[in-house]
Parts: sequence; C-alpha cells; structure tokens
Amino acid sequence: MRWLFLLLVLLNVFFWIQHQYQSPVRVKEITPLDSYNRPQQNITLLSESSAKERRSSVSPLAAENGCLFLGGFDDRLPAEALEQRLLSLDVQSEIQEVDTASGVDYWVYLPPLASRQASLRQLRELQSRNIDSYIITVGDLANGISLGIFSRKDSAEGVVARLREVDYAALVRELPRMHRKYRVRVGAASRGQLDDAMLQGLKNDMPELQHRQMPCAGVATSE
Repeated sequence: MRWLFLLLVLLNVFFWIQHQYQSPVRVKEITPLDSYNRPQQNITLLSESSAKERRSSVSPLAAENGCLFLGGFDDRLPAEALEQRLLSLDVQSEIQEVDTASGVDYWVYLPPLASRQASLRQLRELQSRNIDSYIITVGDLANGISLGIFSRKDSAEGVVARLREVDYAALVRELPRMHRKYRVRVGAASRGQLDDAMLQGLKNDMPELQHRQMPCAGVATSE
C-alpha cells in the first residue's frame, strides 16, 4: 500500500508540472515608442491660413498700443475716400473732425455799457464818424460793440490808438484761430488687420497722409 500511495503522489506531481508548461502564454501589448514622439498634425483650413499670415506680419502689441489715426486732411472728401479704401481691406474705421489752433486773431471792441440803450447810442455815434462797428449780441460781451477782428496785433493796436484820439477806450482780446481737419480713426480691434505694407501702400497713394497712434480711450475730437 505504501508503494501505491507514493505512485499516486508521483503521478499527481507529474500531471501538475505538465499542466504548467502547457498553459497559454499571455502576450502583453506595448505601444510603439515612435507614437509618443510623433508630432500632432493640426488641420488648417485654407480660409484661415491667409488670415494667419496677415496677422503674423503685424506686431503682436499693435492692438494693445491703442487706435491708429490717419489723415490730417483739410477737406472731408479725402477722408471719405480713405475710409472706403480701408473698408475694402476689411478694416473698420470712422471719420473724425478735429479743430486745431492755427494762430491767433485780435478782436477790438468796446465793453458793454450800463444798458442796451446806452450801447445803441454809442453805436450810432461811431457809425456817424464812419467807424465800422457792430453790436455784440451774445457771450460775456453782449451789448458791447465790435470794432473788427485783425490777424496782426499791430493792426489791432493801430485801431485802438485812433479810437483813443476821439475819446473811445477800446480793448483787444486774443481769439485762437481754429482750423478744421479730418482724420480717420482705426480702432484697436481692427488695428491688427492693417499691417505695415498696407499702410505704406496708402501713403504712396496719398502723400499727404499722416499717421499717429494714440490711446483710444479719452481721445478728444479737438486738439
């Protein structure tokens, strides 16, 4: 019996070892190494590529530096033509009117008297002496008398001196001489659409074109 028991044990061991060697081998899948190093490819539409190329030629800080002001025209027509030209380039803009000081005029006048009737009597006296004069109807000199506006200071002082000879104490007030100009404002949102090449092309077609970049917020309509 002892030998039979040992024989059974040996047979069990033999069958166990045989089963281990015949078990299927599991294959572990390994991701190829080149898939980690392979660059990702992005699909770009043809319609987007042209816009990207245009934006790449513009400084990335262009939109942050404020608005671009083009012009300095004495007439509105060139400003309108420039606005239409920018619109054809897909650049949004708007026309602005700017009043700039271009010199000083000199206003000779007599101050208002105590009443309008008194000023009218004084006006009739001056006109009877063939002195050009007009009643002032508005402003802080209302009911005063205007004796003319002169571009030269010595001309105004000459009139004051002649009136002093006939007992009229005339005064002189300086008036800024304003000149209206027209310019086109390109906002920060559209500034990136106008690169240096486009700007140079506009200047070639409009030699009088001036450009200046200023902050968009708080820009006054007169200078």
